[in-house]
Amino acid sequence: MDVLLLVVAALAFAWAKKKDQSERIALLGSTLSRFDIEKLMEILTDGYLRALGEEDAERQAQVWSYLEVQEQTLSEQFAAFAAEFATLDASATRVSRLPIAILYAARWWPAAGFDAREAFAVHARGIAAVVENRAGLAPKRRAFTLSAELFLMQHTCHWYCRSKTVASARLLARHKTAYQQVLQSVSVGTRDAYLALTGQTVPG
Repeated sequence: MDVLLLVVAALAFAWAKKKDQSERIALLGSTLSRFDIEKLMEILTDGYLRALGEEDAERQAQVWSYLEVQEQTLSEQFAAFAAEFATLDASATRVSRLPIAILYAARWWPAAGFDAREAFAVHARGIAAVVENRAGLAPKRRAFTLSAELFLMQHTCHWYCRSKTVASARLLARHKTAYQQVLQSVSVGTRDAYLALTGQTVPG
């Protein structure tokens, strides 16, 4: 009987965990669906490779000019997304800092979590700062930094829906880039704010 109860309890926990993750995916997806953020990310990722591989200086300048328009659109759309997500109830936006997903861990133990609304606000500010090129970066360096900003934002989306471990694995699989490498590649302002919010240390 004890074994049966354990099996039932495990199945119930697994069902509740899957339900919670499904609700998070649906909530984030319903908000993101009103924007073209993922499509714009793909345009920029492909465009940067094209610009960097272009040998003709005039043609390369044309590609950079085209991409600047896409960057501005993405920055504006992500800022609008972050503002909309910020209107959601805090009970639905807490994220556990634990490496693996434990059902309602961020609710039971608030100190072990952070608010995704604040994380997306950090990303919105970071993306805007790079798009506006406040640091005066050269095109190649600017593209590299903005790519890192976008990858880290995508990592946060997956962390919110699943767990930090799953998010890091997806980042590596999709972009061939490690989480620590992305943290080292974003702007200093983004990195400092992000690490402070998520309770992590500066990557070595």
